[in-house]
Amino acid sequence: MPLHMHVGADDLLRCRFAVSPLCQTHEAVRTLRRRERHGYHLPWLRRIRSALAGLDLSELWLFMPLRGGYTPDFLGAPPDVPYASFEDELERMRASDPAAARAEMAQSLACTPGAAASPLGRAALDDPAAAVQRLADVTERAWRALLAPDWPRLRALLDADIGFRSRQLAEGGLERLFADLHPGLAWADGTLTVRTPGHPPARQELDGRGLLLMPSVFVWPDVVSGFAPPWQPTVIYPARGVGGLWREPSGGAADALVRLLGANRAAILCDLAEPASTTALAHRHGLALSSVSAHLSVLRAAGLLTSRRQGHQVLYERTPLGIALAAGEEPRRPG
Repeated sequence: MPLHMHVGADDLLRCRFAVSPLCQTHEAVRTLRRRERHGYHLPWLRRIRSALAGLDLSELWLFMPLRGGYTPDFLGAPPDVPYASFEDELERMRASDPAAARAEMAQSLACTPGAAASPLGRAALDDPAAAVQRLADVTERAWRALLAPDWPRLRALLDADIGFRSRQLAEGGLERLFADLHPGLAWADGTLTVRTPGHPPARQELDGRGLLLMPSVFVWPDVVSGFAPPWQPTVIYPARGVGGLWREPSGGAADALVRLLGANRAAILCDLAEPASTTALAHRHGLALSSVSAHLSVLRAAGLLTSRRQGHQVLYERTPLGIALAAGEEPRRPG
C-alpha cells in the first residue's frame, strides 16, 4: 500500500536535506541480509568478510524484518541538523525514552512470527532501557567495522547528491525534485506518494513539520519512509553515483586518468575528496590561481565537479561521476 504524504504551505518552508551516518550504518547492516541490494556493493561485501566474522548483529537484525516490516524509529531517528556526527547521533539514540523504545520494539517484533517470544525479544521487552544500550553498542561496533574506514568516500557521494538535488529544488521546486528522485515517488496536487516496502499508514499529515530528505548509499533499489510522530516525516532515497562507489582501479587506472585529463586536472580531481576553494587548491598544488581556475572550469563543464558559494568563497566538490572517475589511488602530482 503506498503512503500519501500531504505537504501543506508551512511544510514547504521546512523541507530540508541531511546526511546521517547512523542511518547509513543501519542500512548497511540491513543490506548484509538483503540480496536484492547486493549488486552495487559486491566489492564492499567481499572486503568486510573478515570484519563480519567477529561481529554479532543478531539483536539488530531482530528489529529489521526481512519482508518490509517496521523497524523501530529510535534506531535511526531523523537528525535535527544537516550533518550530524556519528557520535552525536549515537548519543541521541542512547538517550531514547525506554517506554517509547519498548512500544516501537514491540511493534517491530510483531512483524516477525515468534520474534517477541524469542530469548532476545523477551529480554528487549522486559528491560527496554538495557536493550537500547545494547543496540547502541552493536551499532557502534558495526559503524567502526563496516563504515568508518570508508566514510570520507561515502560522505563525498552523499554531499554531491545533496548539492545536485538542491539545485533541482531551486530551479524547479518540488515538482522538478521528485520527478527525478526515485521511481517510487510521485508528486501531484500537494501530495507526495511513496511506494515503500512494508505497510506504512495510507496517509501521513506533515502538520507543519516539513519533510526531511536523506540520500543513502545502501537503500537502493528501495525508497524508505513512514516515520511516525514525534519524528519528522522523512524520505530516504538512493544517492546518485552509487554504481561507481566501490569500483577498484586496475593497475594502470591512475596513469589512464592522467592521460585522459592531464596531470594537473587529474591531481585536482583526486584532491577534492572534501570541498575546497580555488585558493586552497592553488596552494596545495603549487599552481597559479588563474591555472587552477581554468582547470576547475573545464572539470565543471565536463560534469565532474560542482560548485557552491559559502560566505565569500566558492567551494568545488566532485559530482557522483567525478567520484567514480577518481576512485582508486591518487595519481602523482607533477613536480
